[in-house]
Amino acid sequence: MPVAPNELKAALQGDACQVGLWLNLGSAISAEVAGNAGYDWCLIDAEHGPYDLAAIQAQVIALAGTGAEAVVRVPAAEDWMLKQVLDLGVRSVMVPMVESAAQAEALVRAVRYPPHGVRGFGATVARASGFGAVPDYAQTADAEMCLIVQVESRAALNALPEICAVEGVDVVFIGPTDLAADMGYIADLNNQSVLDAIDRAIDTIVEAGKVPGIISLDRDVCAAYRDKGVRFLGVGSDACLLASAVRATRHLP
Repeated sequence: MPVAPNELKAALQGDACQVGLWLNLGSAISAEVAGNAGYDWCLIDAEHGPYDLAAIQAQVIALAGTGAEAVVRVPAAEDWMLKQVLDLGVRSVMVPMVESAAQAEALVRAVRYPPHGVRGFGATVARASGFGAVPDYAQTADAEMCLIVQVESRAALNALPEICAVEGVDVVFIGPTDLAADMGYIADLNNQSVLDAIDRAIDTIVEAGKVPGIISLDRDVCAAYRDKGVRFLGVGSDACLLASAVRATRHLP
């Protein structure tokens, strides 16, 4: 019996934009609420959220009962971090701060089993295989892995054509805030130089045949990115939505 198909990975091969929400609160309840809201995917942000493996697993389980694919952003490009997350049953992972084709190639190997990769074999005793209930997990898991690499620096943009050429990379995600900071515009995130760099990067990703991704909290900006060809689109964060609603309510009589 093979692993269940990764519907997000399959959908990203089409033309429809897959829309998702960042999860930063560390709450399985907020993950379940988001998943049931109709998002295509929800990203458990272990880079900037208060997450350990148990908290990640709780949110993965909460999302499993919804229609949203669980995506996990690991804190760094480390094989052991990816291995632990994949053993929880995660099939879609985002890795921050990727700046070279060599790094992207190493990540492709990290999410695959030998002979095509270096992922350690422990899923038989983990949630990924249903604790052994999916006997063909190791033979079929590689094909369902969705690898999302983040480009968010000038060095990454310089290496973007080479990164996009790496087989096994599914989505190239532009980190707009870190990119702006690296370009010297930490206090001016919407500087035209940053916006122009993002537009050029999206064009490069599309021309290379990869799926471009980005996040924005602005509805009109999201629509513009979708029209430009972005197919993995983050439209907000549970933390930002809660904070905004709480502040707005405070001013009511």
